[in-house]
Amino acid sequence: MRADERLRVALDATPLVGRPTGVGAFCAGLLGELGQRSELEVGAFAISRRGRAALEGRLPPGVRARGPAGPGLPARALHAAWARCAFPPAELWSGRADVVHGTNFVVPPAWRAATVVTVHDLTPFRQPEWCLPAARAYPELVRKAVARGAWVHADSQFVAEEVRTLLAAPAERVRAIYPGISPRPKPPRGTARDLLPPWASSYVLGLGTVEPRKGFPTLVRAFGRIAGHHPGLALVIAGPDGWASQDLARAVAGCPDPGRVVRLGWVDGAQRDALLDEATVFAYPSLYEGFGIPPLEAMAAGTPVVASDAGALREVLGDAAKLVPAGDEEALAGALGQLVEDSDTRAALVARGHERAVNYSWERCATEMVALYRDAAGRA
Repeated sequence: MRADERLRVALDATPLVGRPTGVGAFCAGLLGELGQRSELEVGAFAISRRGRAALEGRLPPGVRARGPAGPGLPARALHAAWARCAFPPAELWSGRADVVHGTNFVVPPAWRAATVVTVHDLTPFRQPEWCLPAARAYPELVRKAVARGAWVHADSQFVAEEVRTLLAAPAERVRAIYPGISPRPKPPRGTARDLLPPWASSYVLGLGTVEPRKGFPTLVRAFGRIAGHHPGLALVIAGPDGWASQDLARAVAGCPDPGRVVRLGWVDGAQRDALLDEATVFAYPSLYEGFGIPPLEAMAAGTPVVASDAGALREVLGDAAKLVPAGDEEALAGALGQLVEDSDTRAALVARGHERAVNYSWERCATEMVALYRDAAGRA
């Protein structure tokens, strides 16, 4: 292959199928930028029963759908096969490629192409009880991929070090590349009003799938400590129900004023933007985090952030957020109360947040990812 030939890259875009969450945002942002690079030929495939058909209408310009046109095997069966052997090969989905990139912990074993696997966090290794059964297999699948020669992309230096230490991956094949955040149009003021009860004059926002590591019960209890001092303040939690919904429901039931906790469930992009833009405070009480796109989105929207000091959050957010110990409801309550009451502190965090958020772009992410692809393919 000549050095001036376009690098053929195929990415697993399965996270775009259905209602995308954080990994879906990663895929969409990265593919959108890679598809504009003239030095690349970019394809996308889906590891699902519907295969290529599942990606119809979901891929950005410059990215071609690849893979079998007809029904395929379920992802769980393929993961079980790849945990045992190097079959079926990635080429069944990727076609001819120089690099195959598994964007969500799993990369199919390839017979000819180089492989890259993204590790967003090591929750399945550290706290398997917080994960669904399918996710608990991820650490072993990453180990198998590394043993077959895969390179590892980690969302942060924190995760990269965990991959080297906990999964014994060769240091030279593990690279930290930060995801970006997508610029969004500023919604008309008052758009979020339609999502709130009529009595709410302001709100604290929590955003994410209701899963154990997101720490929403702690947020509810912290809100309960300050709610009595702030009439008209609501706690709004937006995001799909997950496998910690019962824990959240119990926390709400135990709140001194449960009617002031508003559960919205899944919200679309426009609603999400409006909620982030108009919140008094954005709260991110995660118990473990490999990166943290939502607090950066809040910063970009001009909303002050309170977050836990867990995982990669200090690395990613720096001094642009008020950080509290993970799981400490008293500290979280104190931080929320301070920001609700103190406009000067809010303004200072907003200014630092704007400065911080601009550092995370998909252009930079894609540039660094292309360098990783070239190293993996021996095309540096």
